[in-house]
Amino acid sequence: MSGADYFQVEELNPYSHLSVQPSIERAKIDHSNIRHALEAVGIEVVKVDAPPGCQDGIYTANWGVCRGNKVVISSLPNRRQAETPFAEKAMRDLGKEIIEPPYLFSGQGDCLPCGNLMFVGSKYRTDPRMHKFLADKLGFEVIGLQTVPELNSSGQPVINKVTGLPNSFFYDLDLGIAVLTTELIAWCPEAFLPESQEKIRSLNIEKIEVSLDEAQKHFACNLVSTGETVVLSPSAVELKAAIEARGLKTLTPDIRELYKGGGYIRCTTLTI
Repeated sequence: MSGADYFQVEELNPYSHLSVQPSIERAKIDHSNIRHALEAVGIEVVKVDAPPGCQDGIYTANWGVCRGNKVVISSLPNRRQAETPFAEKAMRDLGKEIIEPPYLFSGQGDCLPCGNLMFVGSKYRTDPRMHKFLADKLGFEVIGLQTVPELNSSGQPVINKVTGLPNSFFYDLDLGIAVLTTELIAWCPEAFLPESQEKIRSLNIEKIEVSLDEAQKHFACNLVSTGETVVLSPSAVELKAAIEARGLKTLTPDIRELYKGGGYIRCTTLTI
């Protein structure tokens, strides 16, 4: 985890609007609350400095994806590329072997390991050609998925005016699906295109369905799970109840500002 020292909002995704800037001091409290919750459930947190001047440097999930001693580093959109040298240094300091991606790649935000499976996003922040690259380099069985695009009043895809990339309210996969254990996932069916829905439904894994309201307005799927305890959004009450009904514990830190940047709990963490 890094920090909220430089956290601001630029219109990099459908959630972030220049007219709704966060309180840095409150964002720091949010970030601290997440960290303390993770430590309370037994997760070791490595703290790194927030990249100076990088408004999204708080979202370390987008710095890469790790397996063992290897990390495939991210290739981020234009406004976030200044984070890359900080991400690479942090990974090298942890003894990781750096693997450079050949295409656009949004790191752990857009790929979720589930045992030997890995759910990987497409078209918004990750180039579909990264699917084979990740499988080859990290050894996962990759399941490529695509979420629904944001559409304008004419039914055409919205192109983000800052990044030049297509917009989606689920631009990173961790906004629409979450791994709770290797045998249990939570997902929002309405977040995915029909072909991707079928891929998920066909998996021999237990599934909790999350409502579009909780996924989009309450960042329900943007959580961290130890396999025994799930740290999730305090306002995702339906998902919380469903998780507890399956015998897992939950913890809901107080978070008030981070949503303004289009990220939440899992976005602030990179599993190493």
